[in-house]
Amino acid sequence: MKKKVKIIISLGITCVLMLIGAIWYAVNYNDARLVVPIKFPYVFSIKDLPMLVAVLCTILYVFALIGLIIQTDIANRKRQKVLQRTRKINPKLGFLGFFGFFGFLGFSTYSIDQSIYPFAFFVFFGFFGFFYEGKMSNTFMDERYKENSYKAQLIANRVALIIIFFATILLVQGRFLGKLDYTLIALVIIISCAFAIDIFLSEYLLYRYDHETLLDESEE
Repeated sequence: MKKKVKIIISLGITCVLMLIGAIWYAVNYNDARLVVPIKFPYVFSIKDLPMLVAVLCTILYVFALIGLIIQTDIANRKRQKVLQRTRKINPKLGFLGFFGFFGFLGFSTYSIDQSIYPFAFFVFFGFFGFFYEGKMSNTFMDERYKENSYKAQLIANRVALIIIFFATILLVQGRFLGKLDYTLIALVIIISCAFAIDIFLSEYLLYRYDHETLLDESEE
């Protein structure tokens, strides 16, 4: 498992470095083609190859990562039902939360071609919760654990919903900073961050509640 995590993180870092290198090459040696909007129909140039390869590798990595997460989750859920134990996760998977910083790319892409989809990457900040979930890997899910899990999930959901609710109420009052585009950007950022908070907070609170309960029992 540790070897697999190292491979996943290494491939992610490689994709990021490839993108940075491809952007640098395009800006300096290819008139920033594929970095700034281009006119259609698109005409292939051999100088576009570094950017095309970097983007393709990144897309394949993201799809492979999503597939691996889904596959692992299905396997762990089956294991949980049989053994009544939490899934085995390496705390180092929490490093995936750093992908959330890709959300700041949205400010760059919006200024270039009004694209706002990178802001959705802020949801990856929730993956920092894997750090706490990993610390509770293979924990027996007794009644105490289930109660703490339910309480943590409930609080996390409430916090996320409250953030989305008040943000929506405020933003629908009118144009944010005088422009509707900024209103949409703010809404995407807030919703993405709210989901990230929900994911992270549910794992953090469960970890805290579980250890507080264990500490109280040991004192008794």
